[in-house]
Amino acid sequence: MSEIIELIRADLTANADETKKIGAENYFKEDICVYGVSTALVTKIGKEHYQKLKAKSKHEVFALCEELWQSGYMEEAFIACNWSYYRHKEYETKDFALFEHWVASYVTNWATCDTLCNHTVGDFLQMYPEYLPELKRWAVSDNRWMRRAAAVSLIIPAKKGKFLDEIRELADILLMDKDDLVRKGYGWMLKEASKSHQTEIFDYVMKNKKTMPRTALRYAIEKMPPELKAQAMAK
Repeated sequence: MSEIIELIRADLTANADETKKIGAENYFKEDICVYGVSTALVTKIGKEHYQKLKAKSKHEVFALCEELWQSGYMEEAFIACNWSYYRHKEYETKDFALFEHWVASYVTNWATCDTLCNHTVGDFLQMYPEYLPELKRWAVSDNRWMRRAAAVSLIIPAKKGKFLDEIRELADILLMDKDDLVRKGYGWMLKEASKSHQTEIFDYVMKNKKTMPRTALRYAIEKMPPELKAQAMAK
């Protein structure tokens, strides 16, 4: 099984671009470890190698995902995120602990946070909404990525009009978070929720506008009509 990991790493190394590597390192404020391969090509490489894993058990695939996460390379993390999502129809309640472990142990930037949580964690929560209260625990973590993960795990459900109460509860917890990327994360969550629940999200913003950081507020109202934006932004 580990031969697949070796082949992936060989492909990533062969396709590494020094200019892309430097560009990515300059783009992220955090220190990152990258080969310098475009996201589209990373996805392609991951898909090609996944063809050899279709007959393997979910447990075997997740073990390989763990190995990819452990490398610290962003491109390998993206492949791990894609592979774990490919098995979304097989998610079981016990998988939550593993997904939480990945966020807590390996996520070190917003890109891997969002890629894992938008899809793998987001789909899990739609299948097992009884785990939604766990996000409140994430939202008070000392780990900034756990806090962002709490919000961005509900991006896809929010687009579908789901979990409005939980979204507002998480926004309450994260409202005054000092981390800009956490603020952007919950603002993004509110924005997606506003597409199906414009009135409710607008009312939430208006209720909290005196204390809500402007970054989060701007994200939350981004898709609203100009007249509502003006009201929300008014001092």
